[in-house]
Amino acid sequence: MADSYDEECDYLFKAVLIGDSAVGKSNLLSRFATDEFRLDSKPTIGVEFAYRNVKIGDKIIKAQIWDTAGQERFRAITSSYYRGALGALLVYDISRRTTFTNVKKWMHELREFGNLDMVVVLVGNKSDLADQRREVSEEEGRKLAETEGLFFMETSALENVNVEEAFLRMITKIHEITSQKCLEAKTNETTLHGGKQIITINDEVTATKQSNNCCYK
Repeated sequence: MADSYDEECDYLFKAVLIGDSAVGKSNLLSRFATDEFRLDSKPTIGVEFAYRNVKIGDKIIKAQIWDTAGQERFRAITSSYYRGALGALLVYDISRRTTFTNVKKWMHELREFGNLDMVVVLVGNKSDLADQRREVSEEEGRKLAETEGLFFMETSALENVNVEEAFLRMITKIHEITSQKCLEAKTNETTLHGGKQIITINDEVTATKQSNNCCYK
């Protein structure tokens, strides 16, 4: 993780993992960041995060993924971490219908605290339990995602199924949106200061880019 943090990049994107407690958010993150799965994973206290560098086209993206606690008593703590987040994985457990029912509560929170153009992937986790304990059908998840305008994917952190794909779908879409904003920003105010080109973009997104450094979003 330290190597990923220190490695040079073109862009830094912040994203959050949200959803009820024990839906597998921490194991999705550890599987994506370090390809690890912890059978003895304990509930997240407050907020944790990890980095991973991803290559999109000819750009190196440093994904900074925040793992937020799902317990109600931590909501006041974690709500502030939506600030600056460009994407979210909204996770439910396909074997626990209540976690799927609560997706709408999480969507309300996203819309209250998050950016209007935040990229959201709805993730039905623990697909390895589909044959024995499934309570939410894949079609239900897909329909909800379509209704809410989200991307959708079922995953298994345990078996490492679609974990990479879910994160990459989010990161790739964030990159598409950010690249478009950078292009549009060329018609806006450009200021040179200290060898850096500071591009002011509408809706309070600012990108700072310099040779051999990160472009922070």
